Parts: sequence; structure tokens; C-alpha cells
Amino acid sequence: VLDFNDPFSTEVKPRILLMGLRRSGKSSIQKVVFHKMSPNETLFLESTNKICREDVSNSSFVNFQIWDFPGQIDFFDPTFDYEMIFRGTGALIFVIDSQDDYMEALARLHLTVTRAYKVNPDINFEIFIHKVDGLSDDHKIETQRDIHQRANDDLADAGLEKIHLSFYLTSIYDHSIFEAFSKVVQKLIPQLPTLENLLNIFISNSGIEKAFLFDVVSKIYIATDSTPVDMQTYELCCDMIDVVIDISCIYGLKDDGTGTPYDKESMAIIKLNNTTVLYLKEVTKFLALVCFVREESFERKGLIDYNFHCFRKAIQEVFEVRMKVVRSRKHQSHLQKHKRATPNGTPRMPM
Repeated sequence: VLDFNDPFSTEVKPRILLMGLRRSGKSSIQKVVFHKMSPNETLFLESTNKICREDVSNSSFVNFQIWDFPGQIDFFDPTFDYEMIFRGTGALIFVIDSQDDYMEALARLHLTVTRAYKVNPDINFEIFIHKVDGLSDDHKIETQRDIHQRANDDLADAGLEKIHLSFYLTSIYDHSIFEAFSKVVQKLIPQLPTLENLLNIFISNSGIEKAFLFDVVSKIYIATDSTPVDMQTYELCCDMIDVVIDISCIYGLKDDGTGTPYDKESMAIIKLNNTTVLYLKEVTKFLALVCFVREESFERKGLIDYNFHCFRKAIQEVFEVRMKVVRSRKHQSHLQKHKRATPNGTPRMPM
């Protein structure tokens, strides 16, 4: 059942709309990021012919809905209540096939963005310039510049310069799609400044170069410290999570196959050949902290572990506050529904 008009669900679980023309790669993105499908397997996916909703609830931070819209559906048709769709939306991801003629896609993008903005000015507009694995580096930059210029020019011509579009070069054949989705999800996490601050305190007191707070299931990083993110560093972290989960699935389960491959005992140390150490620690059942540490700093592992213990305790407190807010809003939503069902707050009497 497509319930666009549920204020509680959209407040606690922000809605992400996945839009674009047919065969632009929307469903493939969703399958690779959230279902661990191999990129090569997506070649056999059938074209989406109906709106698909998926709840992503890996943790209190990674907690949202994804609505995948078929490219051929005209949701501005009078039979669609597009105002209801956009009203509860946190982010709108518009996927453009970079290997195709994108003029039609830009026209659809402009129409979608302008109408969505009028309904809900707080939507984050995210543009995935997709399938860039088939382009040379120079062609990637030129394509991004051209799409960026044309999209913003169209908005300027309509007098809507204040609308901000974010652009990402993405491909399901590398980590760029996970990096892009990480940026999108972070904008929907109200606790992000608190998490970044905790990570800054942690690395500054531990002699750590870089730290990521990862959602283990999707490999989306929900927060990192304030130092710049290097793509190669991020890829190494993703690879480390894959290695830890794969080995745990083989050797970490009990003889009868019970247990979980990732739990509170999960921890890994990988020493690279450039005097850098990768250090992974379990934060919660779904979150992992992955750190880059110099070998000389890692000699003070006891200090790092003590600081990590303090960090994990702080994260748990943030979780508890988040859950209190969720329970409070759920209670308010229940009261509002009850009030709507009973005029003037009085129970309906049978006739």
C-alpha cells in the first residue's frame, strides 16, 4: 500500500525518491547498494514498471525509505497527487545516464525539481551522473561540467537560482555509488554534527589519521571526521569491511551454522605496506568504526582502545536520545490519528 501521507513515518524515516528516465540505472543502484547484488547481475534486471518502496532500517541513524519510480510513469498526471509525494520527501535523487543523450533527462529534471521545490523547499536535490565507468577521465569532467551548467542555467532562466543541486559522478562498478549515497544519507541525519564532533575528539586524542563510522550492511559511511575524504582511503575501508564479514561468515559461525558474523567481539587489524594500520572495531550491531593509524601511533593501542570505549559510550547515549525522540513522535502521531478518528475528541457512538 502506497501511503504518502503519514507524517510520523516521513519524520522518523525520511523519504528518498529515486527518479530518472527509463534504463538510467535506478534499480541497479538500489540492488547494488542495499542488496549486495553483483554489478554484473544487474544486467539481467527487468525494467521497473511500478513504484517500489523499500524500508532501510539498519540502525537508528541509517533509517529511511527509498521510493523507486519507473522512468515511464508521468507522476504529474492528474491521477497522481505529486504534492503528497514531495511533501514528506527528504531527498530526491535524479539519475542521468552519462552515456546517453541527456537532453531529455535534463528537461525532466528541470520539471521535477521546480515542481518539487514549490511543494517542499527543504528537499535535498541530488543528481547522479551515472554509468561514468564507460567514459575517459577527461570526458567525465566535461560531461559533469556540461550537465551542471545546463541544469543551473535552466533554473536561472526560471528565476530559481536559489535551488541548490548537488552533482556526483557514479558507477556501480566501483565505490563511487557508495560514496555518493553516503553524502545523501548524511544530509538526512540530524545527529550528524554531534557524530562528527565525537569523531574529531576521538582522533585528536588518539593520534589517528582518519576515522569513518560505517553502516556495515550497506557500506555507507554515516559520519567521518572533519579532515577531507580521500576516495582511495574510503575504498580501502569498504574492502576491509568485506574481508572481515567474509572471513567471519566462514570461521566465525558455530558448527551448526548459528550465530552472527558481526557482533560485539568483532575487531580487525590490517597492516599495509606503507606504514599505515587499518583498525576496525564494532560500535553497535550495525555500525563499525574504521580508523587509519600510523604504525608509531598504533603502538599506543591501549590509549586508542580506552578512547574508543569512551566514544562507543557516547554513541550509545546519542542512540538513546534518538530513540526517546522516536517514541515521543510515535505517541504524538498516535494521538493525532485518534483525534482525527473521533470528531471533537469524543468517541463515535453507534447509530
